[in-house]
Amino acid sequence: MTAPSGTVRAGRTDAADDTEDDAAVISGSLADPDRFAAIYDRHFADIYRYVAARLGRDTADDLAAETFVTAFRKRDGFDPARGGVRPWLFGIATNLVALHRRAERRRYDALARAHAASSLPDEDAPDERIAARVTAEGARPRLADALAALPEGDRDALLLVSVAGLGYDEVGQALGIPAGTVGSRLSRARRKLREALGGDDPTRLTDTEEDPRG
Repeated sequence: MTAPSGTVRAGRTDAADDTEDDAAVISGSLADPDRFAAIYDRHFADIYRYVAARLGRDTADDLAAETFVTAFRKRDGFDPARGGVRPWLFGIATNLVALHRRAERRRYDALARAHAASSLPDEDAPDERIAARVTAEGARPRLADALAALPEGDRDALLLVSVAGLGYDEVGQALGIPAGTVGSRLSRARRKLREALGGDDPTRLTDTEEDPRG
C-alpha cells in the first residue's frame, strides 16, 4: 500500500476500483497486499476531513494515514458480516482521535475564545459543517464550547453522524456499541447543544433530516 505523505486523494483513482466492493478488496488484499491501495484511494479524503474537523489539518494528514496503516495491519480481522468497511475505518480513526483528547479539547477551547466576526470560517473547524445553518455571529464560539463540554462518547457519536455522515447502525459498528445506545448518545448531545445555543439544532444538515435508523 502506498500512502504519499502530505497528499489528500479526493475520490477513487480509476474506474477499475468500481468493479469490486470494499469487502472484496479487503479479502483479496490478504493474498495480494497491493490491492489494499484501492481502499486508501476510495476513503482517505473522507477520513482526512473527519480527523481534520476534530484535530485540525496539522494532525489530520498523519493521523488519517495512520488509520489506513492500522487498517492494513488488521485487515485479516475485518468481518463483512459485522458491517461495511467505511464505518470500520471511521472506528479506527475515532480510536486514534481518542489518543489526542487533550489536543481536541485545546482546539475547541481556542475556537470558543475566538471572536466569530474576526475571521472567515475555518473549513476544517469541527463546527464548520454541523453549524453551517447557524447564522448568529456569536454561535460558532458557543458551539465549540458546547462541543468541548460533551462527554467523549456523546461527542464521538454526534460527529460520526454529523461530520462523517454515518447512520446509527454504522456508528454502532464504528464504536462497538448497539444502535440504540448511539441514538441515546446522539439525543443527549443534541439536547445539550440546543441548550447551549438557545434552541438551535446545528447538527441537522437539512430541515427534513430523517432518523438514520429509519
